[in-house]
Amino acid sequence: MRILLLLLSLMLTSFSAFTQWYETQGQAHVANGDNEAARVKAMENALKRALLVAGASVSSVQQVINGVLTQDQISIRASGTVNSFELIEETYSDDTVTVKIRADIFPQDKQCFSADYRKSVLLTRSNIIYREQASVGEIYKLDSEVMRKLAGKINSEGYYLDTKLAIKNKSGFSRLNNSMQYEKIKNLTMSLSDHTDTQFIMFAEIPDLSLTERTNSELKFWQKDHLDRHFKMNLYIYNGSNGELILDKEYQNKAPWTFDKRKSVDITSNNFWQSEYGLMINHTLETMISDIDENMMCEPTRGRIVKVDGDTILFNLGENQGVKVGDEFSLLHANNFIADSGKTYSGFNISPYKVKVISTSRESAKAITLEKNLLGNIQINDIAVRY
Repeated sequence: MRILLLLLSLMLTSFSAFTQWYETQGQAHVANGDNEAARVKAMENALKRALLVAGASVSSVQQVINGVLTQDQISIRASGTVNSFELIEETYSDDTVTVKIRADIFPQDKQCFSADYRKSVLLTRSNIIYREQASVGEIYKLDSEVMRKLAGKINSEGYYLDTKLAIKNKSGFSRLNNSMQYEKIKNLTMSLSDHTDTQFIMFAEIPDLSLTERTNSELKFWQKDHLDRHFKMNLYIYNGSNGELILDKEYQNKAPWTFDKRKSVDITSNNFWQSEYGLMINHTLETMISDIDENMMCEPTRGRIVKVDGDTILFNLGENQGVKVGDEFSLLHANNFIADSGKTYSGFNISPYKVKVISTSRESAKAITLEKNLLGNIQINDIAVRY
């Protein structure tokens, strides 16, 4: 029996870029020979497990499941959590029904189960698009210094991210982005994530550092400085596990340029950062941090498994991300598939095993299965996720 649930929402298309497929199992006891009631209960269990692992709200489980057995295909309205849902396998053994489902899920705003952990993010060197604009003041190194400032502010003022820096060399993102080579951006993202052991990758571009002359109405007769300088920055955050874009936002502002046009400016100095232009950039970075926290808060905190030994795993989340002894994690195995439309989707098979953390270091944690069973097909580079 194949059951397909479609979310009839006016906002369906806007959610599609943020949804993720999850495949998992659920079980229920068959009481008094009532197979259909047991099947509904098993699907509820499976869907709730998928929702929890995805960091989404579980409020719509009953709404999604209720009544689905009345026909092979039914359309309903959900409350903004499950985009689509599919029963793909159903088996009976010893008065127990086991179902396997595949659900397309997106987390609801500020209703999540991973906000207590910090996610690791790699900040790459930004790119000044028109480098000739940096010639006034010779502020060419602003491309790396602004990311250094942003990283420091995220660590000191943000709540949900733990940063690493890679600003010695340019990443090549702008070239790929300008030529719309999005698949190559995905590959670049996943490669950087794997190489630096980070969950998210941040890229940035600076397309405007131009100067403009202020109009006479904005000036007092005694003022000598007649120039404003623009600062525009485009920010991109990608998921390192699948290369998908999480956040894409543009920031733009301007402030008086109070330095001599013919002199070089030290952009690492307090003189620069306490100037009107430096303070404006600083304020822009603070706005970025608020936006980043708001958007990243409900992203599930996922750790990459780096070692498997019988019933024990080691994964790359630790004290820096808020992991504590006794925390429980679910395990995911990557599983990409092609939909009927021909489009490839990234997804996860949810392992029946859960693990509990028994020791931590700053950057890693060791965990053991709750049942002390062997971990079956769990492998290096699979995922541990807290819900």
